[in-house]
Amino acid sequence: MNESTPPINPSSAKGRAGCFIIIFLALAGGGWLWMHRPEPAAAGAPGGRGMRGGTAAVTVGEVKQENFDEWVSLAGTVTPLYVVTVRSRVDGQLDKVHFVEGQMVKAGDLLAEIDPRPFQVALDQAQGQLERDEALLANANKDMDRYTMLLKQDSIARQQVDTQASLVRQYDAALTSDRAAVASAALQLSYTKVTAPLTGRVGLRQVDPGNMIRSTDANGLVIITQMDPIGLVCNIPQERVDAVRRRLASGDKVQVEAVDKEMNKLLGRGHLLTTDNQIDLTSGTLKLKAQFPNADGLLFPNQFVIARLLVNTIPNATVAPANCIQRGSKGAYVYVLQEADSTVSMHVVTTGPTQGDRVLITEGLKPGDKVITQGVDRLREGAKVEVIIPGKPPAGRLAKGGDQDKGKGQGKGDKAAMLP
Repeated sequence: MNESTPPINPSSAKGRAGCFIIIFLALAGGGWLWMHRPEPAAAGAPGGRGMRGGTAAVTVGEVKQENFDEWVSLAGTVTPLYVVTVRSRVDGQLDKVHFVEGQMVKAGDLLAEIDPRPFQVALDQAQGQLERDEALLANANKDMDRYTMLLKQDSIARQQVDTQASLVRQYDAALTSDRAAVASAALQLSYTKVTAPLTGRVGLRQVDPGNMIRSTDANGLVIITQMDPIGLVCNIPQERVDAVRRRLASGDKVQVEAVDKEMNKLLGRGHLLTTDNQIDLTSGTLKLKAQFPNADGLLFPNQFVIARLLVNTIPNATVAPANCIQRGSKGAYVYVLQEADSTVSMHVVTTGPTQGDRVLITEGLKPGDKVITQGVDRLREGAKVEVIIPGKPPAGRLAKGGDQDKGKGQGKGDKAAMLP
């Protein structure tokens, strides 16, 4: 007897299919949640990066009381104190040049020679005229002595004596003129040797040997620029003029530093010489002139530099590290370390000018306060912190996990415990 297959209940099949769909959705949801689970913090630190068990790793700096120098940076141009265009004082042929372009020369050094022969001839001629007139004067004086004796004997007329006396005076005046002519000719001859009028660096030669050189030449023979000391010209805003002028009037030397345009290299230190006598109406600035020793030659004429001018010195000022200052809706503030319980408190501060890594604090801090300089991104009022030294791991990290943590602390969790 054949057994017949029981008929399939449609409602039962639909129920099993629904169960399978529910199970599939539950597994898919669990897998998605597992894949998007939050990443565990380092060494059990629930606070995430920079936190250790809810404690933020920070570095601190100390607020100090010291003299605060206020500097102002200005665009400046290196300007020589003396520039001379060397020109010949006589006309003639340039025979020799005794300098090399670009070399340093001293005052009085021989630079060039002009053909001296025409000037030597003129000197010899003036000298001969002088000697001739000297001989005539000597003879006139002898005749004057004889005429005077004869006049005493009443042998000649007084008029002849007076005429001879006038002739002596003429020869004497001629000698004065001759001596001046000799001196002038000698001076012209000396001008054939061109010497350096000051110590400095010579530029490019403008005339080659063999050419005619004249005193009226516009370019001259060469230009000499004084290199040491050297000047610097810059413009300061009129708001700062009073402070600079007060320091100059008191007799104090106003210190000036010259740095390159990237402000990476110090080129020289000098002092302010003087100020201009009026403010430029178009720019609202006053021109300043400073002087620098330049033995190493780092400052070059017409070089663009940044001039740092010491405009004020505040004694016993409250100074804090510049990187501790934070900005918010209430203005500038800092986090101050409470060493008793290793927590921080927020202090609103009033700041002054910043110089390098220091900032002037006028209100809100006192000398000796410890301020947070790094690791402030997750801090809040009353937060617990752990002070670390940059470049060293936080204290207790190895002691807590022992040697086993050395190998385990190389993943993301260990990196999260380091200072950002």
